[in-house]
Amino acid sequence: MIDTHAHLGDDAAEVLDRARVAGVTRVIVVATTVAGAREALALAEHHDGVYASLGVHPHEAGEPGDLAGLRALLAHPKAVAVGETGLDYFRDYAPHDAQRRLFDEELALAQELGKPVVIHTRAADDDTRARLVDHDGTVILHCFSSPPLFDAALEHGWYVSFAGNVTYKNAYDLRDCARRVPSERLLVETDSPYLAPQAVRGRRNEPAFVAHTYDFLAELRGDDVRAVADANATRAFGLP
Repeated sequence: MIDTHAHLGDDAAEVLDRARVAGVTRVIVVATTVAGAREALALAEHHDGVYASLGVHPHEAGEPGDLAGLRALLAHPKAVAVGETGLDYFRDYAPHDAQRRLFDEELALAQELGKPVVIHTRAADDDTRARLVDHDGTVILHCFSSPPLFDAALEHGWYVSFAGNVTYKNAYDLRDCARRVPSERLLVETDSPYLAPQAVRGRRNEPAFVAHTYDFLAELRGDDVRAVADANATRAFGLP
């Protein structure tokens, strides 16, 4: 199994050990700041099967830091994607115009470097869609929770990544999307430490718990989600 999106903390080594015991052989750790990108790469360098997605989160758009430094870090062989990047109009931690500028810059960076882009979007579906439809490159809708973007995802061949929230009892719209997404566009993640699956809800999420989401989706869809999502992640992120 692979967890395609995880945020890890000071106990990363122990968390990764538990993931391996649970059968999670690959984890993509995700940075949300330039400083965090350095930490994510250091983690990837020290652990087999760990890769890094490097970006600046829309919450940080007011003071995004050194994007030239981010570009340099993305040259590392274990840096497999740009992001997470995108738009978040729900929290409003950064001005919308600053978020849009940063998102455009990171999309351009991903296109220039030929790397997939990992998208965070919340309460910003129209502006997110408008930018992505013109993007020439691989798009991953991380922690998918925007059903209004689903048709665009199908039309443009974006990957749709489901986290533990698809297992929640009231997530009817997400489950409908999870049933309908083509097998070749399905990804699975934890978005740890957030959104622990229903079976362990209330606990801090971690990559080992992605197994619960895989099992839920397999029952929902009636196919071998583990093999499908593993192959898709290898292709989408260019993993060895």
